[in-house]
Amino acid sequence: MKKTELITMLNKDIADEHAAIIRYLAHGWMEGEDTPIGASLISRSREEMWHMHWLGMIICKLGGEPNFIPAPYPYDPTNRVTIFKSYVEYEEKLIPHYNSEADMVKDPHIKRVLHREAWESAIHARKFQKILDKLSPEEAKGVPGGELELPGEFLDMLQSEVTGKYNEMLQHIQYSWNFQKKGILAWQLMDQAMEKMKQIAHFAEDIGGNGISPKFIPGKIYRSSKMPLALKKAVKDVRTSRERHLKLKDDNELKKHKGLIINLDLTIQQEQYQAEALKDMTKSK
Repeated sequence: MKKTELITMLNKDIADEHAAIIRYLAHGWMEGEDTPIGASLISRSREEMWHMHWLGMIICKLGGEPNFIPAPYPYDPTNRVTIFKSYVEYEEKLIPHYNSEADMVKDPHIKRVLHREAWESAIHARKFQKILDKLSPEEAKGVPGGELELPGEFLDMLQSEVTGKYNEMLQHIQYSWNFQKKGILAWQLMDQAMEKMKQIAHFAEDIGGNGISPKFIPGKIYRSSKMPLALKKAVKDVRTSRERHLKLKDDNELKKHKGLIINLDLTIQQEQYQAEALKDMTKSK
């Protein structure tokens, strides 16, 4: 298989893994992270993040550009039974898919990763089937999500924050994969990307708790072959986000929600730390 064909193939796989991450996260937040079903879904999404990470590292090592546009995730939203049946079917289809791709490549590391993607997909299917089998009659006929309580304009603002942090996270992931030869600097960027994942949750949990599925809308990814330029943009993005969040503290609706206030304070402090850390990276690049 030619290198370009391999990159194209792996980029399609990234899109599928990306779709799974988003689906399980959104569903998990709608169920509630503190519920057994929600916690299990969040756990699966984290495992899918590793799947996407392995593929992205390989693509960039091959000299390719990772695809950050998630594929569609086909599922039937009628009730929890149809939803989890869709999840089982989705994961089961990935088993022969990844195994057949592994048979097509010669590189032992890539082959090993693809085989692992296959057997972990099999485990995911079994875990989803276990949830499906344990659903109570009431849970089975119901759908995830609570009742709509927050004002529409406020929910739109929360969704805007999800979109902003999501794209900031994707940008940091791209930097980390692209500059993996930089060693510790690349891992420091990935560490920041994972912190941004939790910042997304600070806003998305309240959207999901109101019976609405948080939306993940990918934007334009800045691609640079030069670390100094990438770090300069990263500093600017974090500072811009922090300034927006400082202003958000004055929002009258937000002041009514103690949990959001705590999470926003944490996010603002993390962003100050991240900006300073990124600034230091520019000196040790």
